[in-house]
Amino acid sequence: MGLNSIGKLFMPKNKVFYELFEQVAETVSEMGLQLKKIVSEPDYDKRVPLIKKIEDLEHKNDDHTHRIFTELGRNFITPFDREDIHYLATALDDICDFIFASSKKINFYKVNPNDSGIQKMADLIEQGCSEIKTAVYGLRDMKDLRKITEALVKVNSIENQADDVFDMSIEMLFQQENDAKEVIKKREIYQVMEVATDKCEDAANVIESIIIKYA
Repeated sequence: MGLNSIGKLFMPKNKVFYELFEQVAETVSEMGLQLKKIVSEPDYDKRVPLIKKIEDLEHKNDDHTHRIFTELGRNFITPFDREDIHYLATALDDICDFIFASSKKINFYKVNPNDSGIQKMADLIEQGCSEIKTAVYGLRDMKDLRKITEALVKVNSIENQADDVFDMSIEMLFQQENDAKEVIKKREIYQVMEVATDKCEDAANVIESIIIKYA
């Protein structure tokens, strides 16, 4: 019997880490959907409560992440490597942080989100978050590896698309925008949104590492 198989025999029955990661994945996905609502709302004042909801979700995720770290310190036996648990929790938390940062900057800079670059980035972030949720849910029993793998491949593709959207958006911004302040504002928003897709890829890479070790 291999070491991984032996390890599986001692997995905690309460599955607390799976439950917590699934709660985080739900929050990540919900924040992606909420960001799309924000960029679809042209009215500054109407965006305020939408951003407040994202802030509440980000705080909710902080609580879940803190619980994961608490359980990590409390449980001697974990369903997979302690380092991987830490890396995945951190990567998922980073996604939430950058989605929240994106939404804040849109209103802080009073930028009209009816911009092709912002709209496309929000679509890609939402898609990435949805695929991450699918992959995280697959970790509980790892029975459908194809489904997990397909989700991870999609996340990598989404990140590549986001890179292209970022480059094209910056190019168009310098070609079409004459106001230097607007250039600075939008460029920063593009950058933060692009990093959110990078963080989705980081989480996907951790999940890939986990399934390679334990599937």
